[in-house]
Amino acid sequence: MAILRLVARRLLSSAPLLFVVSGLTFVLVSLVPGDPARTIAGQHATAEQYASVRAQLGLDRPLAAQYWHWLEKVFHGDLGSSLFSGEPVTSLLNSRLPVSLSLIVAGTVVSGLLGVGLGLASARRGGLLVRTVDGLSLLGLAVPAFWFALVLIALFAVKLPWFPVTGYVPLLDDPAQWARSLVLPVLSLSLGAVAIIAKQTRDSVLDTLGKDFIRVMEANGFRRRSLLYRHVMRNAALPVVTVLGVVLVNLLAAAVFVETVFAMPGMGSLTQQATVEHDIPVIQGAVLYITVLVVVVNLLVDLAYGRLDPRVRAA
Repeated sequence: MAILRLVARRLLSSAPLLFVVSGLTFVLVSLVPGDPARTIAGQHATAEQYASVRAQLGLDRPLAAQYWHWLEKVFHGDLGSSLFSGEPVTSLLNSRLPVSLSLIVAGTVVSGLLGVGLGLASARRGGLLVRTVDGLSLLGLAVPAFWFALVLIALFAVKLPWFPVTGYVPLLDDPAQWARSLVLPVLSLSLGAVAIIAKQTRDSVLDTLGKDFIRVMEANGFRRRSLLYRHVMRNAALPVVTVLGVVLVNLLAAAVFVETVFAMPGMGSLTQQATVEHDIPVIQGAVLYITVLVVVVNLLVDLAYGRLDPRVRAA
C-alpha cells in the first residue's frame, strides 16, 4: 500500500509539470523564426492563398486559443497531425519510440554495469585506478557524446569495418543485426556516463566503508567481501541510483545528436526535423512523450529509493 501511495502521489505531483512544459513549448515554438504556412503555400503564393493556408492550419487564431484547442484534442487522445505529411503525430512518434528506447535503455544498462563495476574496483584497490576514474569523469563531462560518436565511427566503422556506420535494424527483423547497429551509438552515449557513475560509486562506497557500523562489523570478524556486497553496497546505492536517474535523463538529450550522427530513425532526429520545419504538432507531441519519459524515470528512481531505504516508504 505504501508503494501505491508513493506512485499515486508522484503521478499527481507530476501532472502540473505536463501542463507547464507543454505550455512553455508552445510559446517558445511560436518565437522560433519560421512559418509553416509560408513553406506549405510556397514563396510565390498570393496573400489570399497564404491566408487560406494559415486558416486551415489554425495559425490565424491567438496563441492561447491554439494551445487550448491542442489541449482539448490531447484529452481525447489525439495529438493532431503533422502539418507537412498529414500523418497522425501519435503514429509518427510510436514508430520512432522503439529506436530511441533501445538506444537509451541499452545506454543506461551499459553505463550502470560498467560504471558500478569500475567504481567498486577503484574503491577496493585505489591508487592508479582512482586517478583514472577521476580523469575519465572530467573527460566525460567535457567531451560531448556526438564527438565520441564521430571518433568511434572513424575507428570501428571506417578504419576497422566491424560495425555499420549508420542505420537501425528492428529487433524482430534480425536480433543480431539489431545489436550490431546499437553498439557504436550506445558506446558513444555511455562513455561519459560510465566515468560519472564510477566516480559516484567509488565515493559512496568509500564513504560507507568509513561508517562506524562497518568498523564494528569488521571488528566482529565479518569478511570484507561479505561486508562490501551485502551491507556497503546497499547503503551506498542511494546516491548511485540518483546518478543513474540523472544519466538516463541526460541520455534523452544526448540521443538527439547521436541519432543524427548515426542516421537512426528515432524520436531525437524526428524532433530535430520538426523543429527545422516548424511542425508544431510534432514538436508538441515529442515534448509530451519526452516529459512523460522523464516522469517515469523519476518515478522509477523513487521506487528504487523505497526498495533500498524503508524510511522512504514510510515518508
